Amino acid sequence: MPRPKLKRHICSQPDVTYYKPRGVPLKTLQTIEITLEEWEALRLKNVENLDQKNSAKKMKTSQSTFQRILSSAHKKISFAIVNSMAIKIIKKN
Repeated sequence: MPRPKLKRHICSQPDVTYYKPRGVPLKTLQTIEITLEEWEALRLKNVENLDQKNSAKKMKTSQSTFQRILSSAHKKISFAIVNSMAIKIIKKN
């Protein structure tokens, strides 16, 4: 039986839930989803410029788990940009 997923601490909510290439209707785009955890990890590391240790502390998770969340977010965002996809932030935590 898998271990239950712990609830991560999210300090703020995104103002919007979709990002897409300009000039392309959303209904014609494929969408990739990122979780609120991934969004928060990106915000803490890249916007707040916190190191991994302090970012993990703020999210109330281990450094290794924080790194996995951040890596997943970077991979998804990069894939979406390179392949002209919409990005949807899933607001359930």
